Amino acid sequence: MKSEFALAFNEVLEEKQLPRDTIMSALEGAMISAYRKSVGASTAQDVKVNIDFDKGSVTVFAEKEVVDSVLDNRTEVALEEARKIDPDCQEGDLVMVESTPENFGRIAAQTARQAIQQKIRDAEKSLQFENFGKQVGEIVSGVVQAVNSYQATIGLDYKAEGTMMRKDMIPGERFRIHDRIRAYIYEVKDSPKGLQILLSRGHRNFLRRLLENEVPEIYHGIVEIRSIAREPGQRAKVAVSATQLGIDPVGACVGQRGMRIQAIVRELHNEKIDVIEWSPDASIYISKAISPARVSGVYLNTASGENKTATVVVPEDQLSLAIGREGQNARLAAKLTGWRIDIMSVSEAAYKALAKLQEDPKLAELAQTEAEVITRVKDLLTKKEEGRALSIDDGMLLAKFVDRIERHGEAERKQIEDANLARLRDIRASINATAFEMNLQDVPEIKEHITNVLQESGILTLGDLLMQIKVDPEIILSYNGIGPKAYEELLNLADSIKFPEPEPSIEEVAAAPEAITELVETPAPETSLVVEVEKPQVVEVAEPVVEGAPEEEKTFEELFKLETLKHSQEREHEVVEEEDFGAALSGKDGKKKAKKKKGYTVEYDPDLGEDIVHRTHKGESDWEVF
Repeated sequence: MKSEFALAFNEVLEEKQLPRDTIMSALEGAMISAYRKSVGASTAQDVKVNIDFDKGSVTVFAEKEVVDSVLDNRTEVALEEARKIDPDCQEGDLVMVESTPENFGRIAAQTARQAIQQKIRDAEKSLQFENFGKQVGEIVSGVVQAVNSYQATIGLDYKAEGTMMRKDMIPGERFRIHDRIRAYIYEVKDSPKGLQILLSRGHRNFLRRLLENEVPEIYHGIVEIRSIAREPGQRAKVAVSATQLGIDPVGACVGQRGMRIQAIVRELHNEKIDVIEWSPDASIYISKAISPARVSGVYLNTASGENKTATVVVPEDQLSLAIGREGQNARLAAKLTGWRIDIMSVSEAAYKALAKLQEDPKLAELAQTEAEVITRVKDLLTKKEEGRALSIDDGMLLAKFVDRIERHGEAERKQIEDANLARLRDIRASINATAFEMNLQDVPEIKEHITNVLQESGILTLGDLLMQIKVDPEIILSYNGIGPKAYEELLNLADSIKFPEPEPSIEEVAAAPEAITELVETPAPETSLVVEVEKPQVVEVAEPVVEGAPEEEKTFEELFKLETLKHSQEREHEVVEEEDFGAALSGKDGKKKAKKKKGYTVEYDPDLGEDIVHRTHKGESDWEVF
């Protein structure tokens, strides 16, 4: 039957949901701490604890020095007592001696309680941090434990508590104790006050995760969320696109009879959600982002760089709808698309178009062409000023007039933009490609603090720096931390820097016909071979033949494919003869004709990097060398 100690230990394991080794380590550490405190032992003394769960006993072993006469029982042990533990020990040795104090169980229970609790809290904290650190960016479910005017405390798994600040809540949403809610983990940090798990229901990624959970097409990647703009509790806009043909991304998100989107709306405290289809065409994308308002035309101005502006023209009766309550619809559309959006009615756009025709000399020819229409537009605008309503045809006339004027200016702006882009491409092409692979930190000519300033401004490579100097060098002078002296040093560096010429690759060499001709016409190195017979004779072999290889001239590609043999530069000649060489020369008529004699010589040619085999055969009149 298990002791009460073992039952209590197992109960702690089950309650805290921690590994057995963690609790065991915490318990042993607490017992050691209780022993040191009860006897006043030094921290330098080695102490071990043995816990018997079946008997419910704790045994302490302390390291003590073997001495002849004991002066301090805490650190010393008599030689006779020590030899009961280790018969071979001598004076001056250190042995582990059982040193369990009397009533240690009661002392340990009182002293170790706080230490055990602290160890368990640390283990729980470590487990919580490891678990929830992996869930950052995900939705978790919890129970409301406490609510005040500043924050709400949410109970999570592993006995953890999450914090949801008031700014992270949906406006108008009220929590009650024991309510189960879902929230988005956007940060987990380990502070001196404890583990902090920050939750949010107003984060735009909370809506993204809800859509992934509710719409299978988004979860499986068939439908992709391109952008989200949200004002929690009021309105949100979501741009989606399909990754496969034949899929309606908006319909997939809304669901049959709006069941999917309605489930998300209820979760977000009746927040209105507009789902639109993303388009690569900025004009179409912006016109859909303005929905539910109807748009007459969208005119882009991208010449201003990052502050790109889109002018949206809407009918008179759609102006308030396009702007939204307190500008909410226009504000969300701008966040969704990343464009600065100017919304105006058709009559306002017509006034602006007339002023542009009168002020811009480039539009003088167009003004003459539109003279009759201009008169009609002025009459309609006068009618509008008098407070009289315009018909549908009148509104269409004004819209078409504005469209012609804006399109004319848009085409001109596009030409200017294309010219600027072409200029930038030419400048980039004039800079060595190696410069764009060189980090500024690898350029010794640039000082370290100048490198830091440039990198903070977005100039990361040497190519970026050279390109900025060629496009507009004055911008570099405007960077905080770069003075006239450093500016002049950068300009001088741009003028004086040289890049090494790249070595031609094998493909480039192979593609050059002159190189191929030169290699083919180069004669092979000559090799001389001397063979002695009865009458010494020297035979020169101009082109040695390799055994087993065809006697053909090698092409350029074959020369590159030859594998270099790992032989020494000087190799001894090997001469092999099948029978006695002299007997072959002294054959006589009437005797049995000697067998055919043959031999060969192997020589290493360092120029070709291979072995050359020279075969010798007896001819009709003399020896021949092949």
